[in-house]
This record gives sequence, structure tokens and C-alpha cells, in this order.
Amino acid sequence: MLRARTCVLALLLWKGELIMPEWLTRTKALIGEENCLRLSDARVAVLGLGGVGGACAEALCRSGIGTLILIDRDTVSLSNLNRQLFATLDTVGLEKTQAAKARLSSVSPDCKLITLTEFYLPENRDILFSQNPDFVVDAIDTVTAKLDLMETCFHRGIPLISCMGTGNRLDPSQFTIGDIADTAGSGDNLAKVIRRELKKRGVPKQPVLFSTEQPQKIGFVGEPEFGRHAPASIGYTPPAAGYLLAGYVVRSLLGMEKTVK
Repeated sequence: MLRARTCVLALLLWKGELIMPEWLTRTKALIGEENCLRLSDARVAVLGLGGVGGACAEALCRSGIGTLILIDRDTVSLSNLNRQLFATLDTVGLEKTQAAKARLSSVSPDCKLITLTEFYLPENRDILFSQNPDFVVDAIDTVTAKLDLMETCFHRGIPLISCMGTGNRLDPSQFTIGDIADTAGSGDNLAKVIRRELKKRGVPKQPVLFSTEQPQKIGFVGEPEFGRHAPASIGYTPPAAGYLLAGYVVRSLLGMEKTVK
């Protein structure tokens, strides 16, 4: 049953009929009014607003998701300009949540945006779960946080889709969605660790997005200002992964997605 919420999509009552806002007319033509209403009632959390998470959040907003819970503690840097939708010269130095809110508010004033300028960690997981998300998208890159998120969502019965490595790849057509077990042989070191640790924690399955492309042998790019090393990337690859994640979320919310086995 849809939860009652006022003005989620600025639905207008005219001659006894509900009228979708004009910007959603093509979406309505594709999935129907009832499914548009289902999306307007959904609360989706996106953790990580970089190249993957930013594209995912924007696609979900443009799909008519009613509430987005956006979590990230980073700020926009010059090195983000090559792939992140929220990164422009005007937003460099801003918190990514601030940049995301400004952009997405200009896309859909009807979308409720809950921005949390925090890193998800095991000790502060309630920043997410107190928001009662219907679906969670993991676009973060910290192994400890990813594992805790997967384990907690599994035990709470909250659907979660997690992104594995997208760096050092050039071919977005080789992204696919499957169970974490399917990542064996993909050359994704992050997925290898996740597979092993989920097995230890008794989590039998986890839907993930991963690449079947072997990563380019170029090493890592230093980001000394953040005290870390980052994989190389190109403008179209992380956003493509983000759009695939958004599609998986929308189809799942509408009951159109096959269960990952």
C-alpha cells in the first residue's frame, strides 16, 4: 500500500483525475501512472556521490523517486571534473551533498532531498537506517563500510545493490549485475575481498554491479591532498555504472527485476 505523502509529485486534481507534472509525461508513457506513483512513494538512499553515485542519484531523481537520502562527507575537487556530474568549476570546494542538492533541486523540485554530510561507518550506521530507506545503493569505496552495510541490510531485510570497482576500466558495455559469487575471475580485487568476508559473516548472496573487463595495468593515481591513492578513470565509465544501478533500483521497486541468485 502506498504511504500517504502530500505534494510528492505536485499531482494536480482536475476534473476528478490525477495529472502528472509535464516533466514526467514521457516516464508515464513508458511505465504507466500507477508505477509513477510507486516511484514517488519510494525512499532510496545513495551512499557515495562520486562518479558512480552521483549519476545514480541524478537518474533516480529524473525517474521520479519521491525521496532521496544522499550520504557523503567529501568535497568536490578538481580531480572530480573528469567524471562526476555534480563536479563543475563552480562547485569545487563545496560539500558533495551541497552540490548534489543544488543540482537535483533544479531538476525536480518535487523530490524530497535528505542530505547527510557524513561517511557511513559501522559506528554511525543509524544515520542511514533511521531514515527508513526502501532501497539502498552502495557507491562507497571503503571495504569496512561496504561490508557492514551489506551485513546490516541483509539482516534487516532492506534491498541493497552494491557497486564493485569501476576504476581502470575503459569499456562500460562490460558492466553487468549479478550475485557477488559471479565476480570470481573478474580481476576485481575489491570483489575478491567482499566475497571472502561475506562468506565469513554468513551473508549468502548480494546483488552487485561489476565489470567483466580486466582492469587496465596503469597503477593508481596519487591524491596526496586526501592522503590516499585512487584508481584511474575516464568520463563515461563510472557514470555508466551509476545509470545501470539506477535502472536496477527502479525495476526492483516496480517488481520488474529478476531476483539475483
